[in-house]
Amino acid sequence: MSSSKLEVLGVSKSFPGTGHSCLIALREVSLTVQEGEFVSMIGPSGSGKSSLLDLISGLSNPDSGEIRLDGQSIIGQRGIVSYMPQKDVLFPWRTILENVIIPLEIQGIQRKDAIKEAKNLLPVFGLDQFGDHYPHMLSGGMRQRAAFLRTHLSKSKVMLLDEPFGKLDALTRMQMQQWLIEMWQTMKTSVLMVTHDVDEAILLSDRIYVLSARPGEILSEVQVDIPRPRRSTKTIDGSFLALKSELLNLLQESIVYS
Repeated sequence: MSSSKLEVLGVSKSFPGTGHSCLIALREVSLTVQEGEFVSMIGPSGSGKSSLLDLISGLSNPDSGEIRLDGQSIIGQRGIVSYMPQKDVLFPWRTILENVIIPLEIQGIQRKDAIKEAKNLLPVFGLDQFGDHYPHMLSGGMRQRAAFLRTHLSKSKVMLLDEPFGKLDALTRMQMQQWLIEMWQTMKTSVLMVTHDVDEAILLSDRIYVLSARPGEILSEVQVDIPRPRRSTKTIDGSFLALKSELLNLLQESIVYS
């Protein structure tokens, strides 16, 4: 069995186009996420990053290739990995507590037991005063915390994040990045995150994959050798600037690559 927690092996995906044509979104993409590792994907808009997360989460199937978790195929299997999309997608008619227990209810856990488990975690996620609030009563950052708790309660050792902070203001985004680092180090979850923010990718990640413009292919895999803890991009030395320059150059290449 492979030592990788998650493996994507030679995955390609296309969608129907106009007439008899097809739109190739991904072409022979391969990547891995190790146990307890934080990996990011960056690339131009339309490079297939979100499509790849859909494939890994079982929301759609690849045309070819393999997707494995702990060495076993998970193609087309939903609920195997945790998936947090770009929007928090909290149900407005449910309280925060009622929202976050949804994965437990789906797993068949009795409501009273689900509520007890979730209540114990509300303080950990900074939500202990907000369990009885409705989503519209919370800030964007607090809603994202609730979405993270709901994703965590899916109880998968692999978490997929699709631009989780993309819609937040700069200050809230920075606060949430630091919060996520602390949560990840505590929970020891394997994470695969899509982001357009190079600073964010460097701050959070152990490794970064750079995808080309459509059809998305892996152009480069970059190791982030900056020691943790990384408190913010403002306090990281010249190694951060060198790595950022490398990634920006790769992104520029990705736009013209094909």
